Amino acid sequence: MITVTASASKQIRQLIAQQHPQASGLRVGVKAGGCSGFEYVFEWEAAPRDTDLVFEGPGGTRVWIDPRSHRLLDGTTLDYDTNLLNRGFVFQNPQARSTCGCGTSFSV
Repeated sequence: MITVTASASKQIRQLIAQQHPQASGLRVGVKAGGCSGFEYVFEWEAAPRDTDLVFEGPGGTRVWIDPRSHRLLDGTTLDYDTNLLNRGFVFQNPQARSTCGCGTSFSV
């Protein structure tokens, strides 16, 4: 299961409305790479694929994940941070044993 916070949900809806009107949700995944072994990837898409797991956040925001990525993201909370130094999506991933300094890659 993936939890989408109210802050992340609001940001997803805003980005779809302002920059990605063809999308109806956000694909979140994992690929090999980054300084820690795996990195998070995002893609705006019109619809989920047949095999995707679909998660809904506040306000009807939809996030979909392929089954392979879900194994590494199960239990994750997707949040959006708006502090003065950084802005962006933040993963609170219980499967990550370590993360890099920039927060975009992790190891299991």
